Amino acid sequence: MKHSQYHSVSRFFPPGNAHSPERFTHRIFDIKNRWLALLFAVLACMQANAQQIKLHEALEQGKGNFPFLKAKQAEIRGAESRIKSVKTDYLPAFIVQDQYTYGTSNSVAGAFLPNEGSALSPSGGIRPENIYTATFGSFTTAMVDWKVFNFGKLNANVNAAKADLARTQADYENELFQHQVKIVDAYLLLLINQKLVDAQRQNLERATVFKRVTDAAVTSGMRPGVDSSLAAAEYAKAQLLLLESQRSEKAQRLRFSELTGELHDSIQVDTMSFYSQLPAVPGETGSFLKNTALRFSQTQIDASVARSLAVKRSYLPSVSLVGAGWGRGSGILNKDDSFRTDFGSGVKYQVYNYLVGVSTRWNLTNIFKVRNDYHAEQFQVERFKSLYQTQQLQLDRQSRESEIQFQLSLAQARLTPVQLAAARTAFNQAEARYQSGLTDLFTLAQSVNALNRAEIDKFVTNGNAWRSLLLKAAAAGDLDIFLSQINQ
Repeated sequence: MKHSQYHSVSRFFPPGNAHSPERFTHRIFDIKNRWLALLFAVLACMQANAQQIKLHEALEQGKGNFPFLKAKQAEIRGAESRIKSVKTDYLPAFIVQDQYTYGTSNSVAGAFLPNEGSALSPSGGIRPENIYTATFGSFTTAMVDWKVFNFGKLNANVNAAKADLARTQADYENELFQHQVKIVDAYLLLLINQKLVDAQRQNLERATVFKRVTDAAVTSGMRPGVDSSLAAAEYAKAQLLLLESQRSEKAQRLRFSELTGELHDSIQVDTMSFYSQLPAVPGETGSFLKNTALRFSQTQIDASVARSLAVKRSYLPSVSLVGAGWGRGSGILNKDDSFRTDFGSGVKYQVYNYLVGVSTRWNLTNIFKVRNDYHAEQFQVERFKSLYQTQQLQLDRQSRESEIQFQLSLAQARLTPVQLAAARTAFNQAEARYQSGLTDLFTLAQSVNALNRAEIDKFVTNGNAWRSLLLKAAAAGDLDIFLSQINQ
């Protein structure tokens, strides 16, 4: 009788020994089971109403909703527009203007300098006295300036814009890949945390049942009072562990939902096949040189080289075909130099002209500025080459480290079932010895803690095995190494 009354705990510590419980403890457990069944039903209903998401859905949501990726996409569109803008330099410049003026027309022979690039027209009559009678005038021009030969300057600018587009595209692909890796890792961490909450909830259920049974035994005088105090301490400890696991799980849920672009407090992840199998050893993963981060570093070098060439060629001259036509009217008549102050006489064209020619422009002193700008770009090229080598070293180290971690994580995940089985056996033995009066409650509590630790280790090592596979995929720059194993 003394041994059987405590064995009801074994119903919540599977597997247990098949002892018969006492009548009064049996009634206690029946009531307790009803409350637990109701609690589990409520939790199941809440879980069903919570949003559940699979990994591929999370990846799609993150790709479409995350604001930083949208910013990178806008940067790509901006680079595409810059290419179109630079290509318009191939077109001739066609400038038209029409003006109506009202002013005097006194002039004098002699040269003058413009005022900060602005020059007032010196045309007008040369007379012995100034005439301050103002007249209306008109002036309409149309001019075409076509740079038909520029020694490769425009091509260099277009190539620089295209290289910048390639850089922005590689930047987006790298950010997308890194973000997807973060989503997968957050998914696995949330899955681990959800499992840990379940484990701590089971641990609390065991502590609850054990406390009630121990309290009943102490009340009946079959156990010393210290056992009740120790059981209460273990019960409080189980509550704290559950609360801590729930806190971590909620925090990780928010971090995961943030990566999908929309915060959800109730988001749940599907376990899929992560806890039904361990990841298989992947085949040849290829070279880490295909990593998106390394490709982005290479495009930075290419873009800097293209910019330096464009700067270098900007010193060269341009050869333009120029054509222009204009008409001019004035209130001062050409026939007799008489003044007409009405608007109609001023805006009517009196003379027409046209001009065609070839123009060459070459700012020879600009070579000093261009040379310094070119050297600055060359230093940027060296900078990006050094960054490329740094990235290459880091990825090489990550590739080798990920292989070591993957093998170690697999070995740990294969050992945890052995640990869990041993912990269950040790608990069953400690429980039987405690019921037989051969050991104290402190020893049994240690076996309970060992069992709880083994259950947690099983979830953690299983999740870490998948996370180490993700690390290999991240180092190789190929997420299919990971996704191919869960899509089978």
